[in-house]
Amino acid sequence: MNLKSLLPWVVVLGLLIGLGWLYAMSQKQEVELTMLREDSQQLQKLRGEIEEASTTRAKAESEELTRLRKDSEELRRLRNEVNQLRTEKQQLAAQVQKAQAQAQGAQAQVEALRTIPGQPALPGQPAVAAPTATVRPGPTPSNPEQAQAAACVNNLRLIDGAKQQWALEKQKPAGALLTSADLAPYLKSNAVPVCPAGGVYTLNPVGVMPICNIPGHAAK
Repeated sequence: MNLKSLLPWVVVLGLLIGLGWLYAMSQKQEVELTMLREDSQQLQKLRGEIEEASTTRAKAESEELTRLRKDSEELRRLRNEVNQLRTEKQQLAAQVQKAQAQAQGAQAQVEALRTIPGQPALPGQPAVAAPTATVRPGPTPSNPEQAQAAACVNNLRLIDGAKQQWALEKQKPAGALLTSADLAPYLKSNAVPVCPAGGVYTLNPVGVMPICNIPGHAAK
């Protein structure tokens, strides 16, 4: 067999080898393409998970920030209430001191009336002996109605002082209602005094002066 007869077969063999190589390379590229597609799908999945996690975290941070703001506002409100209560407590303490001073002044006035010679005795109190004829007459004594009015005014001031003490110890604001039983521990004999002229007392809320229903029996 000469070379010319072998040449076509060599060419065919070369073509077959070339086609085989091309087929192998095509299969290899197909496998690589498939792997790339799978990697791309995993990458997309990871991106979705990252975005979802980022969204969840941002939402949680926003909710936490909102909660912290509400807590801060509540804290400021509580501080304002505490400061307001302190201010009211100081005001009540000042009112109690003022009421006590007024009550002491009223008590001194009543004691002064009791020491006037010939002054009619107040209910439950012994009368002061009248002067003898050799003593020069003093100022004109007050009448019994004035003495009873002074004693009633003193009672009202004592009641108001007890109200202020009760409000201070119980931390009650102005306008709080109370009863005679609430005031009893803060008064002498553990009882609310009565008007010597038979009047009826109205306690009134904290911060409002108690009153008597008899005209003229009012604390100033």
